[in-house]
Amino acid sequence: MNIGIVCYPTYGGSGVVATELGKSLADRGHTIHFITYNRPIRLDLFSENIFYHQVRTPNYPLFEFSPYESALASAMVEVARFNNLDAFHVHYAIPHASVAFLAKQILKRYRLNIPVITTLHGTDITLVGKDKSFEPVVSFSIDQSDGVTAVSDFLRKDTLDHFHVERKIKVIPNFVDIDRFQRHDKDHFRKMIATQGEKLLLHTSNFRKVKRIGDVLKTFARVREKIPSKLLMIGDGPERGPAEAMCREMNLCDDIVFLGSQNAVEEIYSIGDLFIIPSGSESFGLSALEAMSCGVPVISSNAGGLPEVVIDGETGFTSPIGDVDKMAKDALSLLQDDKKWQIFSKNARKQAEQFSLAYIVPLYEDYYQKVVQQVGKKVIA
Repeated sequence: MNIGIVCYPTYGGSGVVATELGKSLADRGHTIHFITYNRPIRLDLFSENIFYHQVRTPNYPLFEFSPYESALASAMVEVARFNNLDAFHVHYAIPHASVAFLAKQILKRYRLNIPVITTLHGTDITLVGKDKSFEPVVSFSIDQSDGVTAVSDFLRKDTLDHFHVERKIKVIPNFVDIDRFQRHDKDHFRKMIATQGEKLLLHTSNFRKVKRIGDVLKTFARVREKIPSKLLMIGDGPERGPAEAMCREMNLCDDIVFLGSQNAVEEIYSIGDLFIIPSGSESFGLSALEAMSCGVPVISSNAGGLPEVVIDGETGFTSPIGDVDKMAKDALSLLQDDKKWQIFSKNARKQAEQFSLAYIVPLYEDYYQKVVQQVGKKVIA
């Protein structure tokens, strides 16, 4: 098939999933056209089946904010007209679903009816979309999509509970490349960081308030009181500055390393002992899944879709949001018992294999076929 993928090109989960999905579809013989304002971060390879179309937004003194949505709609129309697209797959409801509706209406002028599939990823529904200024547009755009998917049962239910939509929503979970995300021998790398044989705890996020970075630090501080350990903080965002200040206040700076945004996170996961994700809201928990694929047990909150990924008492432990005492206790129960850790590590990898590309990508292929057959890339008389 010939698919146009619209996504954010950043480190956020929706952009990562969209990019990895496009790459996998290209490997399976489909033609993929990425349409976005920058080259996606993980679009790091050459493929004869992948094309990138940059959306350029003109700057005029008249506009306080650049009209990106209009430029994106025009780009989608152009790509569809001249590349024989079978469907659009837009990731993240705001603004991509509403822009796709506009593009579809414009394409009717050229007697083309290109199906639109929208994937809901999380904060486009759980946070931003619930703002009263966005809700009518989000609800309308979801209903006007020809197909809608959500990355977890939690997100599907939350969407139906809070938005006035009639469109059926199919759950297709996020996925992981289990060949890339597996535990490699990085003992030399580990020794560079854990020079005294300390345990290594990990956290990856975009450092927003919803990620509860303070709980990561508090949990780590309690663990560190009991056993020598270090914390690697991967990612960047608005809460990084406050987190660094908090490290200084808690006198933890010698044992916490802020690594910033990283592409080869699987190499860092390969040296980790535990992954901490205490989020206040999480539609799925892609970073937790990638860590588990590398055999790293997870300490998480029970927010949103995390319990669908982290099996409490088997691949890690889940706790009520904000319960850092329990998270620290659970972390210590694994770090102080090597046999138990080994069991949880194997379970984590086994659970991650249930979300492998080989299993999930065909679900998208089947859904594309179903939507295209129902709608048809028909010429409008």
